Amino acid sequence: MRLTVNGKPREASDSITLLGYLESLGINPQIVAVELNGEIVKRPRYGEVVLHDGDVLEIVRMVGGGAD
Repeated sequence: MRLTVNGKPREASDSITLLGYLESLGINPQIVAVELNGEIVKRPRYGEVVLHDGDVLEIVRMVGGGAD
């Protein structure tokens, strides 16, 4: 199936969960925030949310730090 991830076309297996997709990319789900079709997905739901052809994902890595 075709997805758009961070503005770029990507391929994914059919019937894959968001958690499975992140793992397939080697992304630790604990350090990212994900928006699916314009809505933030809460981390506990990553394993429940099944991706569909045409879905649009924005995956943002958490960055620590602060002002000096």
